[in-house]
Amino acid sequence: MNIPFLGIGRKKSGTRASFADPDAITALLAECGLLRSQAEREGVELDDSAVSLERLDQLAPRWRDDAETLADLGHDAGLYLGTVVVRTVPGAAWEIRAVREPVVRLASGREVDVVRAGQEWAASGVPELSQLYAEVAEG
Repeated sequence: MNIPFLGIGRKKSGTRASFADPDAITALLAECGLLRSQAEREGVELDDSAVSLERLDQLAPRWRDDAETLADLGHDAGLYLGTVVVRTVPGAAWEIRAVREPVVRLASGREVDVVRAGQEWAASGVPELSQLYAEVAEG
């Protein structure tokens, strides 16, 4: 993911970027406009909870017929998964790789490429977002 404005106001730490205001980056990455509108049309409320991930897993994948929507929705699904993890798993935080790709770093140091997981979910339904969340939340 290339978010050019993320370079503003960041401090370089090796090949990774750290941010003075992690809440601001979390809020920015939580927007997920396409996913939120798709979920709303289907009656699914995205409240940044693990339960909302289960509800997303139950949606009929109508987006798979449109390659552009598929890619964008998968991207948003990954950002939303990361948002839920960052907001509910102690010690989890967003980290932006040098190539401006967001990942979630757990307290253990493990990195989770949530965007890739979201894209796989959008394309095939596997792994389920709720299943990946459960694995990440366990540690």
